[in-house]
Amino acid sequence: MKKLLLGLLLFTVGNLSSQAQSDHLIMKVDQPVDFVRPLMGTDSDHSLSNGNVYPAIAMPWGMNFWTPQTGKMGDGWAYMYDATKIRGFKQTHQPSPWMNDYGQFSIMPVTGKVVFNQDDRASWFSHKSETVSPYYYSVYLADHDVTTELVPTERAARFRFTFPESEQSSIVIDAFDNGSSIEIDPKNRVITGYTTKNSGGVPDNFKNYFVIEFDKDFSFTHTFKDSLLQQDLHAKSNHVGAIIGFETSRGEQINAKIASSFISIEQAFINLQEIGDQDFETLKELGRKTWNEELGRIEVSGGTQDQMETFYSCLYRSLLFPRKFFEYNAQGEVVHYSPYNGEVLPGYMFTDTGFWDTFRSLFPFLNLMYPELNAQMQEGLANAYDESGWLPEWASPGLRNVMVGNNSASVVADAYLKYEGDYDYDIEKLYEALIHGANNAGPLTAVGRAGAEYYKDLGYVPYDVGINENAARTLEYAYDDFTIYQLAKALDKPAKEIEYYRQRSLNYKKLFDPETKLMRGKNKDGNFMAPFNPFKWGDAFTEGNSWHYTWSVFHDIQGLSELMGGREQFVAQLDKVFSLPPVFDDSYYGGVIHEIREMQIANMGQYAHGNQPIQHMIYLYDFAGEPWKTQYWVRETMNRMYMPGPDGYCGDEDNGQTSAWYIFSALGFYPVCPGTDQYVIGAPLFQKATLSLQNGNKVVINAPNNSADNRYIQAVEMNGKRYDNNWLSHKSLMKGAVIDFTMSAAPNKSRGIAPETFPYSLSTDLD
Repeated sequence: MKKLLLGLLLFTVGNLSSQAQSDHLIMKVDQPVDFVRPLMGTDSDHSLSNGNVYPAIAMPWGMNFWTPQTGKMGDGWAYMYDATKIRGFKQTHQPSPWMNDYGQFSIMPVTGKVVFNQDDRASWFSHKSETVSPYYYSVYLADHDVTTELVPTERAARFRFTFPESEQSSIVIDAFDNGSSIEIDPKNRVITGYTTKNSGGVPDNFKNYFVIEFDKDFSFTHTFKDSLLQQDLHAKSNHVGAIIGFETSRGEQINAKIASSFISIEQAFINLQEIGDQDFETLKELGRKTWNEELGRIEVSGGTQDQMETFYSCLYRSLLFPRKFFEYNAQGEVVHYSPYNGEVLPGYMFTDTGFWDTFRSLFPFLNLMYPELNAQMQEGLANAYDESGWLPEWASPGLRNVMVGNNSASVVADAYLKYEGDYDYDIEKLYEALIHGANNAGPLTAVGRAGAEYYKDLGYVPYDVGINENAARTLEYAYDDFTIYQLAKALDKPAKEIEYYRQRSLNYKKLFDPETKLMRGKNKDGNFMAPFNPFKWGDAFTEGNSWHYTWSVFHDIQGLSELMGGREQFVAQLDKVFSLPPVFDDSYYGGVIHEIREMQIANMGQYAHGNQPIQHMIYLYDFAGEPWKTQYWVRETMNRMYMPGPDGYCGDEDNGQTSAWYIFSALGFYPVCPGTDQYVIGAPLFQKATLSLQNGNKVVINAPNNSADNRYIQAVEMNGKRYDNNWLSHKSLMKGAVIDFTMSAAPNKSRGIAPETFPYSLSTDLD
């Protein structure tokens, strides 16, 4: 009995100690990169996404990423947390498993018998012997008794292999299938080659050229061509690779420097100069410094260990895409291989982002914290228009035929409107590109506007004309027209043109069904489609249902509220999203897609935070005088839907979008409507946050009594003065600001309830 009581006492004390540790608040962050967990979100597969990401060992926005490869060649799920073997270390440009990869090749150390097949060379590994950070990766490969380490630069990387004593230690370079070439130069300890493997969106002449330099003479060499091992120093076929061998002593380290280029082998050697003579440890420290500098632009304090790790892990994911797709030539000039026409041209190019996802918060985040970089991205978009005749809506690396909308309009307009004239790029060309895309169907369904002629004629894309996801397209086109309207005003375009896009931005009203108070597909004859099931995913909508897409009127929430019968009815509809059961109709897909399953298991009713269409909806209570409900649900979503472990996301992370949602929400505000000057206030997560803006000013957000219980705002002061609005101005933040939040466990139902405190709506603006 005494032993039992002692055991219970120790168990209780242990639990209390563990709880105390998890609740302990961290008041200062000196090295934010130490809080990043690149494995957050890696416990995913095609049937259920907890992020669908891989550990990207990379520099911020780097042209090349590296990742350990557990999946087979060509598998979009390149790294899965529950895998037990590593097949190689892959240079990757993959934005998501659904888009898959391009320009990929791998390197893998082996001991003993010479093998090159991906299964034969694979080795068991354990997360217990794995070190993962944004700037450094290390793992012990048990079958070969080799430790592999890597550190990246933007276009190059250094590897360090620690071998056992062996007469036959080797390194396999796999250029993958789809057409590849490789050549061994034993005299200079160099391997060169190219890979063409891709998943689409590339010109016919696409190649990723690579160069690898070793620091030890080769004792034997092989190449392989498809399934055959050969002695030749050169191989070119569908699938080729090289094997170089060494005799090693125990603990001997062999170093490799790797760089690649989309332009040429010669340019790959130029890119290798990013490493130069810098050794492994020097590059490791430089990478650590770079990540600390970028992550340190936002300093948060007064959060738990889990909250800190989640925040900086999300911030890391927000600094990866869109990636740089440009290089510096021998003269130091910015050049790029065009993924649109296959030519080598001057100027910037970025890729690997889908605007359907990232217009919502990732690009607004860049506008807030990295406007200079985003100006380069805008120049890259102008180049994309020159080279393809269209703005990309999903680029990887060129035009891809996926998702809906014409949200390049939002990305272009928001960048210019936030910093009118501060950055030098061709906004007139981009405006021309927006007008072209807004009025024409493109070469792919996801480029320009599918159903453009119907939309111009009827004001909506009909349900019954063979264009899928028509209601989603209509709603997004209307919002995109609003951003063109805003940009046209800023550029002083003719009044008739401005009014034309203002009127088109009201097209959302054509799909509102007053009977159900929801958005509904409409036939060409003007009648609503029938039968109508608001829980039906897909069909008229994109990866969601009517309960998700009804709120996609980012620019005119007041107008939507009026359609629903006023503020009381509007709030009642918002409340239903959370109170309805997570039922669904999957008949359009013929089975449960992962987005449906993620909504179902989240236990938040019809709220499907794992996908983008509804992620802003929580903030809409601010437009209807009940901001405390926004405050409640924002904290609830952060607490329940994000955590720093391998299952840390509640759906696809999607190139920074779902992460940027968390970053904004943790700071206490969110860009509901890019294309306006406003951020809608939620509630801060931390006791303090300091934003170091690119112009040298700082935004300090204080909430000293913030806690797990105190999730509600009692009062706000801005620069020492009472502040009652439910929104913050971008221009005010750019001047530097101190925002003081008084938090409480009980909601303040008298603050932010007057219409004059509500965020922007087009209908209110017109009044």
